[in-house]
Amino acid sequence: MSGPEAKEKHDSQMPRGSQAVFGYSTVAADEKPQLVQDHFSSSARRYDLMNTFMSLGVHHRWRRIAIKMMGLKEGDHVLDVCGGTADLAILAGKVIGPKGRVTLYDFNRDMMEAGKPKVARASLSDRIRYIQGDAQEISLPSGRFDAAMVGFGIRNLTDPNRGFVEMHRVLKPGGTLMCLEFSTPTSAWFRKLYDLHSFLYMPLVMRTLGRSMPSYTYLPESIRTFPLPDELSATLEGIGFTDVTYKRLTNGISVVHVGRKK
Repeated sequence: MSGPEAKEKHDSQMPRGSQAVFGYSTVAADEKPQLVQDHFSSSARRYDLMNTFMSLGVHHRWRRIAIKMMGLKEGDHVLDVCGGTADLAILAGKVIGPKGRVTLYDFNRDMMEAGKPKVARASLSDRIRYIQGDAQEISLPSGRFDAAMVGFGIRNLTDPNRGFVEMHRVLKPGGTLMCLEFSTPTSAWFRKLYDLHSFLYMPLVMRTLGRSMPSYTYLPESIRTFPLPDELSATLEGIGFTDVTYKRLTNGISVVHVGRKK
């Protein structure tokens, strides 16, 4: 499904007058997909560089830990939701071996195109395929994947819960869910330091890279409106995932949730 087609299908399913959160702002639900598209289209070419600067490089370690927690096996078929520039897909592709496959599913074509050279350099082009579409309405059959993962992307959906429901649907019984997402540091002093990092250092990086003012605020604001770990665990259990656990990383700046489909 193409980007415009995915957006049209998503918009047609949103109740008239419904609203969504975009950072600290409240917008019409049918407006958020285009806002997200614009945000990532303008970020795509410099997305990896921004991630490295803004996380001081630690996001690579977070991703490695998250992949390890999934317990992937050779030959597994993995869905990478909101897969962006393919960082998680590449890590998973190395684990699942030549008989495995990763399907990278993302709403934004520019982000996927930006990641393809990295996949080629890793010699994984034969293991990773790409589908553009809305993660709230995944255009793939039910019960198809051994694992489904999402890294730093679920909070960008108009309705994140629908994204998790769809991930549950496409998993095989016994399949693994992994969600890696930003959260709130556990220590009060570290939260203050993190606020300085988010609202002073990160905007400085974005300004240096030529980003516009809305981009300065969307990322830190979207992080702070996302559910806390216990809340997200309860949501996942309510959807039908079992054995849901989570691990805080770097004092809780990011959190890995893992669960199983019955």
